[in-house]
Amino acid sequence: MAVFEETRYAPDASRASATFSARLNGLFGALAAWNDARVTRNALAELSERQLEDIGLTCGDVETL
Repeated sequence: MAVFEETRYAPDASRASATFSARLNGLFGALAAWNDARVTRNALAELSERQLEDIGLTCGDVETL
């Protein structure tokens, strides 16, 4: 009975492609997070001080989001 070991490693091109894909996904994730924060800041900036107080925020809090 013969035993064959068939361990295959990804070629360097595949590893580079995977690394590029991971970085690209990270970039898109960061861009989406930035946009979500921007939309939230803009929405909160339109609220009055009383409305912000009702949700436990101040004007200074909106600027730091």
